[in-house]
Amino acid sequence: MGIGAMSLWNSTWLGGALLSIAVSIAMPAAAQSVRDGVDAWSRGDYPAAIAQWEGPASEGDADALFNLAQAYRLGRGVPMDLARAEDLYARAAAAGHLRAADTYGLILFQDGRREEALPYVVAAARRGDPRAQYLLGIAHFNGDLVERDWERAYALLTLANADGLPQAGPAIAQMDGFIPLEQRQAAAGLARQLQAEAEAARSVELAAADLSVSEDDRARSPEVVAARDAVQQARVATGTASPADAGASFAQAERPASVTTPAPEPTRTVAAAPARPSARASGPWRVQLGAFGVPGNAERLWTRLSSRPEIAGRERLLIPTGRVTRLQAGGYASRAEAQSACNSLRRVGQDCLVTRN
Repeated sequence: MGIGAMSLWNSTWLGGALLSIAVSIAMPAAAQSVRDGVDAWSRGDYPAAIAQWEGPASEGDADALFNLAQAYRLGRGVPMDLARAEDLYARAAAAGHLRAADTYGLILFQDGRREEALPYVVAAARRGDPRAQYLLGIAHFNGDLVERDWERAYALLTLANADGLPQAGPAIAQMDGFIPLEQRQAAAGLARQLQAEAEAARSVELAAADLSVSEDDRARSPEVVAARDAVQQARVATGTASPADAGASFAQAERPASVTTPAPEPTRTVAAAPARPSARASGPWRVQLGAFGVPGNAERLWTRLSSRPEIAGRERLLIPTGRVTRLQAGGYASRAEAQSACNSLRRVGQDCLVTRN
């Protein structure tokens, strides 16, 4: 029994995606070129950015391939060429670029190549991507490509809804008319398990990104960290307040505001909310901002982010764990409060996950 209104194959999200930057740190020469390209893009000099990325991309640099894919998808600095963008996403994904793999999977789904897309969607859902959780949940509900499993379907849709994906709420409401109460209650426990697994996977990825920086790259680490908030710079550089159209921030298709691409908003300046100490600084929930093989990187990231309203006044926690130091903002009273702060940070390109003391 399928639900037609929740058809797995009718969603188009890529055009309204939130974008985030990709900075190569594997090879010093490629890293400098990719970074210079990012700077050029942020200034609105798209042809110069393309010129910087083409060399590293031809040598297989995953970040350069990914950035070029975004440029061809948006038609900035090069003619819009979706076929070329898809090829570049595929090559970046093959080189190990997770955001490229997630985007490539969605492209395949939208093009009707469902079987080819499924492994990418499953992997993204395992890491906690709400779009992938939604797609996989609908697939499990309908028994389409995967086994019919209403408990897992409901758990995945619950997680996508908690992460703010607008399509998830109406889908859950439709599922309520089919899935027995006992299965919905069991799904709550499965959702918690899946959330814990996703947080563990994201934590490993955050640590891996920092551990790939060698001793010789330490001096460049601030630039690597600075790239995370480049979405805000891109809004100014490209003359739009819409992250979906900013482009310079490159690539994570993260949390679409709607199924269709929103029209660009007029440029405007919005004053940041004043930083205030949290009235509930003793809460047990935390937002983890990264895991660092170079402890100084954690300090620099905190300095950059500590005045943002999502974490202003929160306790800074540096937690040694094996080879890495985890950076967390502590003092959230509930999971919902911490998740709201994390979601807001993700919208400006800062990866994070929610954890508990």
